[in-house]
Amino acid sequence: MAERLARLGIERVQDLLFHLPLRYQDRTRIYPIGSLVEGQEVLIEGEVEHAEIVVRRRRMLLCNLSDGTGRITLRFFHFSNAQYLGMKGKRLRCFGEIRRGPQSLEIVHPEYKIQSTTTVNTVEETLTPTYPTTEGLQQRSFRRLIALALAEVALLEDLIPAFIQQQYGLTGLQAALKTLHHPPPETRISHLLSGQHPAQKRLIFEEMMAHHLSLRKLREQARQLPAMTLGKKDTLCQQLLESLPFSLTRAQQRVITELRQDMQKNNPMSRLVQGDVGSGKTLVAAAAALLAIESDFQVALMAPTEILAEQHYQNFRRWLEPLGLEVSWISGKQSAKARRSQVENLLLGVTQIAIGTHALFQNDVQFRQLGLVIVDEQHRFGVDQRLALREKGRQGEYYPHQLIMTATPIPRTLAMTTCADLDYSVIDELPPGRQSIKTVALSNERRDEVIQRIQSKCSQGNQVYWVCTLIEESEVLQCQNAEQTWVLLKEKLPGLSVGLVHGRMKAEQKETVMSDFKRGEIQVLVATTVIEVGVDVPNATLMIIENAERLGLAQLHQLRGRVGRGTAASSCVLLYQSPLSRNAHQRIDALRNSNDGFEIARIDLEIRGPGEVFGTRQTGELRFKIADLARDQALLPQVQQAARQLLEESPEAAEKLIHRWIHRAEDYASI
Repeated sequence: MAERLARLGIERVQDLLFHLPLRYQDRTRIYPIGSLVEGQEVLIEGEVEHAEIVVRRRRMLLCNLSDGTGRITLRFFHFSNAQYLGMKGKRLRCFGEIRRGPQSLEIVHPEYKIQSTTTVNTVEETLTPTYPTTEGLQQRSFRRLIALALAEVALLEDLIPAFIQQQYGLTGLQAALKTLHHPPPETRISHLLSGQHPAQKRLIFEEMMAHHLSLRKLREQARQLPAMTLGKKDTLCQQLLESLPFSLTRAQQRVITELRQDMQKNNPMSRLVQGDVGSGKTLVAAAAALLAIESDFQVALMAPTEILAEQHYQNFRRWLEPLGLEVSWISGKQSAKARRSQVENLLLGVTQIAIGTHALFQNDVQFRQLGLVIVDEQHRFGVDQRLALREKGRQGEYYPHQLIMTATPIPRTLAMTTCADLDYSVIDELPPGRQSIKTVALSNERRDEVIQRIQSKCSQGNQVYWVCTLIEESEVLQCQNAEQTWVLLKEKLPGLSVGLVHGRMKAEQKETVMSDFKRGEIQVLVATTVIEVGVDVPNATLMIIENAERLGLAQLHQLRGRVGRGTAASSCVLLYQSPLSRNAHQRIDALRNSNDGFEIARIDLEIRGPGEVFGTRQTGELRFKIADLARDQALLPQVQQAARQLLEESPEAAEKLIHRWIHRAEDYASI
């Protein structure tokens, strides 16, 4: 039993108490058959008027049950002859879901019990819970275990003081747990399923407090660590900014100032910089890198994909090499000889900045003196990886400063919880002259109209992206693949140069095609989502995204951001395959109605939930048992305030709260 419970993460009695039901059944009352409605899960009782075995497409047992107010059919596909003979004329009590049958309402395979005429048959006194369980552990056994645990609930300490409970209208812990495991008959199941019941609010509030407190604790611990002070000189940074053909926005200037102030402290910076597509985050990162380099420290810039890392490498070379700085490229795809040379240069201090993917932090890569780690899109990897990365960058007793960038705007309420261990800055201003992008959605059947539009755009001297979601044919996904589309567009647009780029091409091939597109030698670029980030071609004013219904909202917004980078009016066409699912409708409508990345992020959070938005279903971060950040985000300001009060009044209770809810809190602290 202990092994089975461990599979569910249950190792202590209190884990059992906090393992809440998925849903509830109402077996507290017997419903008249005449009052039943399709979709209800109910308890009924009546006489079997007629029972027969019929053979249609398959053999089945049909029983007509009547209680004087109405009749209903019980349908069984798995039964024995003894069952059939034993039912005739008997009184049955049944539980199941009411469905619409061919002739009348029916229940398929109800739970049933033959009622005795001599004993009093009682109903349940509370709603019946159904728990998330595991192989070899039945609901009946689980309910018995919960009953044993509830007998010990008085020993469970209520860690939220009475004054905080009163201030925020919270139920006592023991009462909340008893209610949620055994709700009284009058409890509305819809309230329980939607997380609106006061007993749930108590546990949601407590769990969110524990997560907030654990991240706050990590932040305080980080402030105790030593780091080298950087950024006292800014000659190189000023040289870079003066060499640019444009001026920084006020938002970029503000964020660079915040980074410089952080880096001048003697504890490690941990700052998240958010900025919408095209807001100039990479340039801000380059400025921070120069502040570190001028203090005689090295910089590591890590990106999640080879494509994005490669884009950063090209940008940083363009900006930093004229200043006499060496930029290194570390990739898993490099030859052993090339990699060895780059690694040696880092160790000797010849190279000031290294750019790459996770390969940067493999054991053979050593820095002479690492002062700043810049990570792009690292927010999606979670707290534990942020800490591991900080540890890998440690030089003796000193820790590097850490800058985390994301082009996926995070709603403020969500950032308050998921990034509470970080300071964060927002680049909330786009460079001057940037045009808003007009977005339209068209059915795939109107593809020929779209191709005519390409011809018109290119005749005016503009360039076009056509993005496909697959490289090769797939029978499973109804997606036009990039290679087929490339061939088709070359046929339909004979006077235009049509290029192709996708993730399986060699780096040199991709670079050649992208360079030709940037120079205007290619007018139409057919691509997979490799161009989602980093590509900057101001002359491209039209983006067509094929099978848009198959991409997430954040990814669609990123792709759309590849156009509108110049001063000309730009547009995006979302080509979709009918019929659209409800979620796909929501995503496409959101793109059509808004260019604001933060508004789109808020809608994305509502549609997919935080685990998907952050890519954390795989990485194991954000593992809330009861709280749902999309549903419960309105509680966050109260949770933060209550957490501050708890730390002031009862710091030992705060520590116990973290231990109760965050099993890995100790691991985080020791990384």
